[in-house]
Amino acid sequence: MKNKKRIVSIFGCLVILCLIYVGFLQFKINQYSHLEAPKNADYVIVLGARVKGSVPSLAFASRITAAAVYLKENSHTIVIASGGKGSGEDISEAETIKRELVKQGISENRIILEDRSTDTYENIEFSKKLIPSDAKIGLVVTNNFHLYRAISIARDRGLDVQGLPAKTPWKAVLKSYSREYLAITKFYLKRYILD
Repeated sequence: MKNKKRIVSIFGCLVILCLIYVGFLQFKINQYSHLEAPKNADYVIVLGARVKGSVPSLAFASRITAAAVYLKENSHTIVIASGGKGSGEDISEAETIKRELVKQGISENRIILEDRSTDTYENIEFSKKLIPSDAKIGLVVTNNFHLYRAISIARDRGLDVQGLPAKTPWKAVLKSYSREYLAITKFYLKRYILD
């Protein structure tokens, strides 16, 4: 009987700790979800996401639209379209960004392609090499749930950027946030324990 109570107590404590941890993660995500992007950035990096054939997923399309709106309002800002070609994708994520931005009226000569990356770490690492040497103010464009981790990774790699949050479609919220909690946990493990 004592053992059973002890197991129930331990399990209860673990559940409470998990809930506190998820609450902390949500707080960090929320801190970055409503950032106000500065005007006249020198560059924006649009992070890739899933493409179905050559069509961006809903969340990805939201990133591209947010970038297009900003680029129309800030005509001297260049864009680095970042993302390689994954399985089930007919074209790279970078090419998808370029095509969709052009459809929304952004000139091709403002778009630089980074089409080798396979995750957020590589998005940042490879895009960093394409930033013009005289550029000072940069933005990362991604969905609001992803912005905290993306900016944290960029700053860890010596890239001082700010964020431009794109809305996350309601259909994608549950899946996106669940995956992001795990991805942030992996980021913390890499940053504080494994390195």
